[in-house]
Amino acid sequence: MDDTLFRLPSTEPAEHAEVPPGVPRLQLPNRGQLELRSVDLDGLLPADHRARLVWAFIEGLDLAPLYARIKAVEGHPGRPPIDPAILTALWLYATLEGVGSARALDRLCAEHDAYRWLCGGVGVNYHTLAAFRVEEADVLDRLLTESVAALLADGLVTMAAVAQDGMRVRASAGAASYRRRSTLERFLAEAEAQVAALKAELDDDPAATSRRVAAARERAAIERAERVRKALDHLPELEAAKRRAGKAADEARASTTDPEAKVMKMADGGYRPAYNVQFAADTKSQVIVGLDVSTAGTDQGQLRPMVRQLRQRYGRDPDALLADAGFLKTAEIDELACGTTLYLPVRRPEDPTRDPHRPLPDDSPAVAAWRIRMGTAEAKEIYKDRAATAECVNAIARNRGLQRFGVRGREKARAIGLWFALAHNLMRTVVLRGTAAAT
Repeated sequence: MDDTLFRLPSTEPAEHAEVPPGVPRLQLPNRGQLELRSVDLDGLLPADHRARLVWAFIEGLDLAPLYARIKAVEGHPGRPPIDPAILTALWLYATLEGVGSARALDRLCAEHDAYRWLCGGVGVNYHTLAAFRVEEADVLDRLLTESVAALLADGLVTMAAVAQDGMRVRASAGAASYRRRSTLERFLAEAEAQVAALKAELDDDPAATSRRVAAARERAAIERAERVRKALDHLPELEAAKRRAGKAADEARASTTDPEAKVMKMADGGYRPAYNVQFAADTKSQVIVGLDVSTAGTDQGQLRPMVRQLRQRYGRDPDALLADAGFLKTAEIDELACGTTLYLPVRRPEDPTRDPHRPLPDDSPAVAAWRIRMGTAEAKEIYKDRAATAECVNAIARNRGLQRFGVRGREKARAIGLWFALAHNLMRTVVLRGTAAAT
C-alpha cells in the first residue's frame, strides 16, 4: 500500500537547519527495531483474570464422555484431536465475553492473550469450533445437571422457589424465506433436479470443473433440498394450527432457511422468525436450574414441562414456581397443585367491582386456592422475587449476545442456550462459593 496517501506533512526539522524554539520533542515509532522478549503464556494474564476462573471451572467438570468419543488412541494411527477441555473453555469464555461467532473466536485465539492462554499453544480452526459448539448438547446438558446438583448438595442452591420466564430469540431465517406448499414443492423439484444434474456432470466429465468446486456445489444443492424437504415435513403441523384458528390451511407457510423456526411476536411488537427460550432460575442464588427452547409463540403450557424437567434432573420438584401472567393456564394449575405451589398473578376481571381473588363458582379446588393465595400479603412478597430473578437472568443473557441465533434448528438453538446457562452458572458459582468461604 502506498502510505503517502495518508502521510501528513513532516514536522521534523531538516538537517543542518536551525531548530526554532518551541518545537516539541517527540518519541516517534520505529517499527523496524528488533526486539527480543522472554514471555511465557502464563505470564500474560494476571492471577485473577476471568480466563483462569473458566479453566478452574473446567478442571472441576467430568468431561469423560467427550474423551470417550475420541478415536485416536495410543498405539494406533490417527491424528490427535484438540483436547475437549480446551474447546469447552474457549466457548465458555467466549460466551461470557459476548463472542458468538466461530470465525471471530478463531481469530481471537491467534490475537488475544486470554484466548491464547486458554489454547496453551494448541492451534484451533473455526470448523472445529463451530462443530463442537452444537454437536455436544447431550454432554452440556449433563454438565448443567451435575454442576447444579453439586450446588444443591452444598446448600448454595435450594430450589425452594424457582422463577421461570421466556424470551423470544430471533432465528437465523428471514421473513421472505417462508413459502406455501405449492412453492415448496416446486423448490424441492428444482433442487432435486439440480443435484441430479451435478452428479451427472461429475460422472460424464470429471475434469469439466474443479472437483472441489463441483463438490461444494453439489453439497450446497443437497443441503438446500434437505431444508426444503424439512419445511414440507413441518407444513402439516402448521396447516392444522391454521384450521384450529379458523383459517384456510393453504395459508400455512414454512421457512426454507430454518424450517423449525416459527414467526412470533417480539418484544418490540413486531413479528419475526424466532425461538422461545425458557430459563428457570433459583431465586435465592440466581443459578439457572433448567432451560428449554420451544417453537411455541406463547408461554402458556410451559410450566409443566419445566417442572417435569427439574424432577428428572434433580429428583425433586421445586417447592414454589414463580411466573408472569403470560404463563397462566388453569389446567396446569390443577396438574401442578400436588407438588409445587404456583405464584402467578390473577388477571383483572372485566367487572371492576368483582374481587379477582375471590374464587369463581366453576373453579376447581386448586384454582380457587391459587386465587385466594395470590391475594395474601405473603404471596405478594414472595412474588417480588420473580422479576429480580427471571428478568435479571434474561437481561444478562441478552447482554452476553443472546439476541439472535447464528445456527439453524431447534436442537442447535438449545445447544447455544446450554452454553449461556453454563456460562451464567459459572460466574454465579464463583460468587456463591466466594461468599460462603468469606462467612
